[in-house]
Amino acid sequence: MRASRRQFLIGAGLAGLTAAISIPVWATDSAAGLVSMTSGLKPITTEERLARIAKAQTLMRATGISALLIEAGSSLLYFTGIDWWRSERLTAAVIPAEGGLLIVTPGFEEPSVRESLAVPGTVEVWQEDESPIALIRAFLMRNRLDKGVIGIEETVRFFAVDGLRAAMPDATIRSGASVVRGCRMIKSPAELALMQIAADIQIAAFRHVAPQIEKGMGADDLRAMLIAASTALGGENADGGLILIGEASAYPHGSKKPHRVTEGEVILFDAGVSVHGYQSDISRTMVFGRPADSKQKLLYAQVRRGQDIAMETAQVGTPAGKVDDAVRGYYESLGYGPRYTLPGTPHRTGHGIGMDGHEPVNLVHGETLPLAPGMCFSNEPGIYIPGAFGVRIEDCFHMTAEGPRWFTQPPDSIDRAFG
Repeated sequence: MRASRRQFLIGAGLAGLTAAISIPVWATDSAAGLVSMTSGLKPITTEERLARIAKAQTLMRATGISALLIEAGSSLLYFTGIDWWRSERLTAAVIPAEGGLLIVTPGFEEPSVRESLAVPGTVEVWQEDESPIALIRAFLMRNRLDKGVIGIEETVRFFAVDGLRAAMPDATIRSGASVVRGCRMIKSPAELALMQIAADIQIAAFRHVAPQIEKGMGADDLRAMLIAASTALGGENADGGLILIGEASAYPHGSKKPHRVTEGEVILFDAGVSVHGYQSDISRTMVFGRPADSKQKLLYAQVRRGQDIAMETAQVGTPAGKVDDAVRGYYESLGYGPRYTLPGTPHRTGHGIGMDGHEPVNLVHGETLPLAPGMCFSNEPGIYIPGAFGVRIEDCFHMTAEGPRWFTQPPDSIDRAFG
């Protein structure tokens, strides 16, 4: 229900894509025989969600926040189990620093919202001629929080914040990002297990599709096969991701020009799936039809070394930005850059990942947050040569007390791009 970055890029028409992808029968047939890898997998329990709420309330009390406002999206799912989309009709939760939470939703959506609510809470509804903000205000007044500090989850839309500020002039409205990040950035063993399965599914889908690629295929053909394989293997929300062929691989998010598979040219895949709400994000770069040439092999080896430098630097207590600095320093010693200029690496070394494909915080210059056990990141220091081709290898990892640990092991050769 929640749109991903890739779905946005697909919908925007990058790389000649269309907003809606129809999977042809031949692509579905190409996934015949694949078996779901999620059988028997357990979703997040009610007990874990209650522990999350308790942790959030502890953080709220420690930082002087009286209540936290969260609207539909991954944070609402994280705390309550409600997987809902955003529209002009507000569905939201209020978590007070003490006591039970409130859910507000349109009246006609109440049965569906109650169906997915996984924790105890009061559900109140508003009708089409009423205001959800009035319900939130009444709840806060009943709990004597109307003059307190109301924290706002960082993705809540302006209209909701502005409405709350107007309805409660005596309250202090401020960011609640530190509370939500303090919970979501540190993944539990159950969360890591779901992310591992999501990663395993995406790798298995890549390996299934790669031998079926044929000369003359376009990105839509490869994407259709990848969606079919990812779905058959149990992946949710599979969209096939970005598939960049030939020169399109020289631009991190592709080109509007159509490209078709050609002998000896690069194909760059960047895709992920979700499992019970948890994401994978993996990139692989291959050469079609014959062994890579010396330039392709060299660039691949340089990117692989960049990944290893990131892992060597990503130790507990190290500021997240130092990971990006270390990789960029190596690339600059090779003549790339400087900094984010091309040819080189125009994007950060990695991003946080969990229930969203991109989450706080990033492995980017200037980020001072120390790395801690339970944090999860992508490691994707691609190198791009405008007008020619690019290489991106992306694998995610999570921090342990002993250091970083891969979800997926990156391959060491472009000629064995999928391990």
